[in-house]
Amino acid sequence: MLKILDRYIIRKFLGTFFFSLTLIVLIAVIFDISEKLDDFIERKAPLSAIVFDYYFNFIPYFANLFAPLFIFISVIFFTAKMASNTEIIAILNSGVSFRRMLYPYFLSAGILAALSFYFNGWVIPHSNKIKLQFENTYIKNPVEFKDRNIHRQISPGHFIYMESYNNKDNIGYRFSLEQIENRQRIWYLNSDRIVWDSTTTQWKIENYFIREIDGYKEVIRTGMRLDTSLNLKPADFKRRLNIIEAMDTPALSSFIEEEKLHGSSNINSYLVEKYRRVAIPFSTFILMLIGVSLSSRKTRGGIGAQLGLGITISFAYILFMQVSNTFAINGNIPPMIAVWIPNIVFAGIALYLLKVAPK
Repeated sequence: MLKILDRYIIRKFLGTFFFSLTLIVLIAVIFDISEKLDDFIERKAPLSAIVFDYYFNFIPYFANLFAPLFIFISVIFFTAKMASNTEIIAILNSGVSFRRMLYPYFLSAGILAALSFYFNGWVIPHSNKIKLQFENTYIKNPVEFKDRNIHRQISPGHFIYMESYNNKDNIGYRFSLEQIENRQRIWYLNSDRIVWDSTTTQWKIENYFIREIDGYKEVIRTGMRLDTSLNLKPADFKRRLNIIEAMDTPALSSFIEEEKLHGSSNINSYLVEKYRRVAIPFSTFILMLIGVSLSSRKTRGGIGAQLGLGITISFAYILFMQVSNTFAINGNIPPMIAVWIPNIVFAGIALYLLKVAPK
C-alpha cells in the first residue's frame, strides 16, 4: 500500500515529467510549423490534414522520442529541489532508508517504462503510418530508387538480379532469374528488361533466354516476351527506409524475416529499430537511478550545477546510443549488442553513483 511519502514522490515525479514534456512538445510543434509552412502552402495541404493527420500524430512520436531524456531531467530537477529544501535529510532522519525511498521512484519509472514500451511497439507505429502518408504527399519528394546491381531471393531457392530499376516507369534492366537446388543451378533466365503490367498485375519479360539443366541434359529456349508472376512488386522498390516506423512490433518481426529471405542489405537497420523498442523503455530505470544518485545531495550552489551535470550525462547517453547504432547499421557490431551497450555502460555508472550517494 502506498504511503504519504510514496504518493508525494510519485506526484512530484510524474507531474514534473509531464509538465516539462508538454512544454518541449509545444516548442517543437511551433518550430516544425515555421519550418514546413512553405511546403504546406506550396502543396496546398488541407488544414484538417495538417492538424489531425500530421500534428496529432507528430506529438506522440516526438514526445516518446524524448521521453527518456525528460524523465532524467525531471528526476534531477525535483529531487535536487527536495534536497535543497532539506526534505531528503528529513526523510532519512525519520528512519526511512535510502533504498526504501527509491521505491516510489521505481514505481513511477515502471509506469513510464510500460507506457513507453506500449507506445513504441503499437501506438506510435500506427500514428506514424498516418504521419508518413501525409509527409509523402505534402512534404517529401517521391521516392527515387537509386540502387544498382540488385540481388534478391524472392522465394526459397529462387534468386533475381537486376542491373538497375526505374521505379517511375517500373522497368528493370538486365534482368535474370535462377533456381538453385543443392547448390546447383537447375534453371536460369536472362533478359534485356522486365516491365510491370498494371492491367494484368504481371511482369513482362522481354527478349529472354532460358536454360534448363537436367543432369547432363540441357534445354535452351528464347523468345521476345514472357508474362509471369513473381514474388516481387513495384511497391518493394518504393519503400522508404523509415517505413519500419509504421509497423507495430509483430509486423516488424514478420517483415524482418521476409527481408532476410530476400537478402535485403538493410536488415541491420530493421533489427536496430526492433531492439531499440525494448532498450529505450529499460533505460528509464537506469537514467532514473543516475538522476536520484546525483541530485539527492544538498549543495551550496543550488540545483543549477546538478541540473547541468544531469543534462550533460543525458546528452552523452544519447550520443553514445547514436554512435553504437551507426556501428550496428554499418555491420561492425551485432545490432542487439550495439543497442544494449549504452544501457549496460550507464547501468554500471548508475550502480556506482548509487553506491556513493549519501544515505
